[in-house]
Amino acid sequence: MSYSRNLPETSSAANCESDGRLNAPSAVRNVEPIVELVRKTAIKSGNALEIASGTGQHIVKLASAMPFLNWQPSDVDETRLKSIRCWSNDQNLTNLKPPCLLDATKEGWSKKHHPQDFILLVNLLHLISIKETKILVKEISKALTANGLSIIYGPFMRNGKLISMRDMEFHHSLINTDPCLGYKNDIDMFNLFDEAGLIHLSTEEMPANNFSFVLKKP
Repeated sequence: MSYSRNLPETSSAANCESDGRLNAPSAVRNVEPIVELVRKTAIKSGNALEIASGTGQHIVKLASAMPFLNWQPSDVDETRLKSIRCWSNDQNLTNLKPPCLLDATKEGWSKKHHPQDFILLVNLLHLISIKETKILVKEISKALTANGLSIIYGPFMRNGKLISMRDMEFHHSLINTDPCLGYKNDIDMFNLFDEAGLIHLSTEEMPANNFSFVLKKP
């Protein structure tokens, strides 16, 4: 799978528990701001897809907070899919579907996952190439319904610059592992959104110098 590759240790800090679930401190720290942003952004009902659900800690909170959205978690890695199932089984939420295998960097996945009223992507773009990012953004647009919304969350350059030492260190650890990886420039992202036919509604400041791009398909 495209984004199941060798990455520096700094890119993931999840502990594996005895039942196979993964527990990431970063997911605990950022889940509430993400839930609050989705709550005020997403429509009240419909189909919602989370791309690269990771440990599964976000999706159970989202499904619990927004019971009238039907949530579909996904990932490319079986270890993470198992973790998502563990977190999901604990909650027994009727609006939370079993996780599905999805490589969102491959062309054509939108055909299987259309139509979506809302799509969430958290902390992936710095772990894939710009080519894969272009594919992913275009497929998000294709998967959304008319007036569908999307939030893309993560660390980004701001007008081509990294604004903290921590961001510099993390970005360089990524590109030293693979020159195709690393933080994407927010200006480049705006161009990609436009090319994909997505309207950039706002850029929201998030914890730890992260951004959330709020997008709409007309």
